[in-house]
Amino acid sequence: MPASAPSAAPSPPQRRLRRVCVYCGSSNHIDERYRAAARAMAGALLQRGIDLVFGGGRVGLMGELADAMLAGGGRVYGVIPQKLMAHELGHLGCTELFVVEGMHARKMMMGQLADAFVALPGGFGTLEELFEVTTWTQLRFHDKPVGVLNTDGFYDLLLAFIQQAHHQGFIRDLHKDLIHSETDPGRLLDTLARAELPALEQWIRQV
Repeated sequence: MPASAPSAAPSPPQRRLRRVCVYCGSSNHIDERYRAAARAMAGALLQRGIDLVFGGGRVGLMGELADAMLAGGGRVYGVIPQKLMAHELGHLGCTELFVVEGMHARKMMMGQLADAFVALPGGFGTLEELFEVTTWTQLRFHDKPVGVLNTDGFYDLLLAFIQQAHHQGFIRDLHKDLIHSETDPGRLLDTLARAELPALEQWIRQV
């Protein structure tokens, strides 16, 4: 009797992404290709029935993203500090706009509302949010995947830096690919839905 072929390893179960937090730049002085990427991200979220959580702003990629979501009938949850709201930077068209005391409260609420995190191109604020939430994932303060939309190689040098830190021993093998990268927003969302995250017990005792 012929031997049966080995069964394929089961695919990891897909996590349900109900809301995705998107970090992105607030500058209006940016190339149109990045605005197009924000609209494409909105399209991918809408296609999958995923709600948007974002920083609550009406300017830059934040405004572009929120406007595209709302135009497509999506639900948009903004979280903005009172200081920025006072400067009339809040997006008043949001499904719900939370005005909080400061940046720490903003990031905490965004993290609580979302099931996964995506960074579009941005500056200091976007990078700070990206690395903080990745650290929360690494330390398993939550079980939520993180990714970047690498539009036209925007994040190439950042991803190279992460690999350099890994080669120098500052980032473990388990974590060197903790930030997922795709150039297509739909593929990125699908990757995050399938992402497997390392357990804290796999490495914390070896520190």
